[in-house]
Amino acid sequence: MSETITRADIITSIVDEIGTSRAQASVLLESVLETVMGTLMSGDSVKITHFGTFTVRQKTARIGRNPRTGKEAKITPRRVVLFRASPTLKEAALEK
Repeated sequence: MSETITRADIITSIVDEIGTSRAQASVLLESVLETVMGTLMSGDSVKITHFGTFTVRQKTARIGRNPRTGKEAKITPRRVVLFRASPTLKEAALEK
């Protein structure tokens, strides 16, 4: 079964990899995440080479169906974040 990685795990990995303090690693991670979120919130894409691309897509309002009851329900328009893995990431995932 796969395991979920947390912010704390990423911070630990940064500390182990570059030998910085946990506080500095935390600031670094938060800065990267804020940059990605800010870019996506402005409607732009984020491309990370050899990892993938995050894009924002606008979904229109539509009529959906509650799978439990079968009753129709209006789904409001919204923006969603999509992720498309790079070929490098796909290949690495298949090797495991």
